[in-house]
Amino acid sequence: MTKAYIRSVAAVEACRWADKAVPHAPYVTSIPWINHYGCHDVVHGDDITSDSNGEDCYRFVKSAGRFRVVKRTPGISTTDLVGRMLLFTKNHFLKNFRSVLDGQEGPGDEAERMETGKFMYRRLIDYATDSTGKEPHVEVWSWAPIPTTGMNEEQRATSRYCMENIVLGKPPLPAQRLVYVDGTFDLFSTGHIEFLKRAVEKEEKAAEAVGWYDSQAVRAIEDQTGRKLSPVYLIVGLHEDEMVNNIKGSNYPIMNTFERGLCVLQCKYVNAVIFGAPFIPAEAYLDELPYGRPHSIYHGPTASFPPDIDPYRDSRKLGLFHEIDDHSYSHINASEIVTRVLKNRSEFEARQKAKGFKSDTEQALHLREKELKEQSATSMT
Repeated sequence: MTKAYIRSVAAVEACRWADKAVPHAPYVTSIPWINHYGCHDVVHGDDITSDSNGEDCYRFVKSAGRFRVVKRTPGISTTDLVGRMLLFTKNHFLKNFRSVLDGQEGPGDEAERMETGKFMYRRLIDYATDSTGKEPHVEVWSWAPIPTTGMNEEQRATSRYCMENIVLGKPPLPAQRLVYVDGTFDLFSTGHIEFLKRAVEKEEKAAEAVGWYDSQAVRAIEDQTGRKLSPVYLIVGLHEDEMVNNIKGSNYPIMNTFERGLCVLQCKYVNAVIFGAPFIPAEAYLDELPYGRPHSIYHGPTASFPPDIDPYRDSRKLGLFHEIDDHSYSHINASEIVTRVLKNRSEFEARQKAKGFKSDTEQALHLREKELKEQSATSMT
């Protein structure tokens, strides 16, 4: 497998709703292939996917009645992201995530903004579900300024930030260690996934070394819940767009706060996400975290910090800071991806034109399939 393909497999395996990633899957799905892996149904979005001959990639499973359609997930596409990279646009930025979620900011009139906020809130709830997609799992929080409406000048001058819950999930159990990480997580990649995975693994090894798994308290919780307990409760702080842009410049982040948050929410290593996390996690902020000061704070080696600024000064002073060493995916980040796209700009533009042609063909197939269904329904009546 190529390095890029290995990264794709790793990304799928890190998704909370995926049980197994099978490499080298054929582009045209066959009955023997899905039978081999014990799968009865094949699920795909409501967009048609065609092979090089313009034929439906799922024609065999459709004929066998083993195809299920789900509404395609609304949101951005690879084409959108590449466009932002090539055109250096910033109109995707959110000025204040919490204000947009509450319908106070954004394009359109008040009714349209409120509808957008409700849509975003529903997406947060969906992405915060457990591996079944039905039960709450990830906690979602917001670190935002206290609203100043109704305050006098003196009160506004002393107003501060507060931690507010947005989506209820599963809180940490008494025996679990609180682990905090923060970052941009732009173009959520295997570099981010590997960092989160290694932070969890380091804590698990430390827990094993002190006999955590064999403690009576842990066994009692496992007996009560009927599931294996992890010693780690991972909290991810996510920086706002304006803060990221002030540090990285250009048109970073390529994905806005909400889009980046959804990427982090779906990762199986994550237990809680805090939107609007500060660039410098000062001691006062750490004490305001949803369940108190964390036991550990992790970060990877990075060169994106401004000169002479150590965001983790307080974390080091408190003896909480740990650094994840370089690994095989350390170089995979937003800057590296953007550089690669810009370097191969002509190739990407040609590919997008080809996709446009393919899209027209697939749309024609979709219309033809719809006509056949209508004809079949008419003949039956």
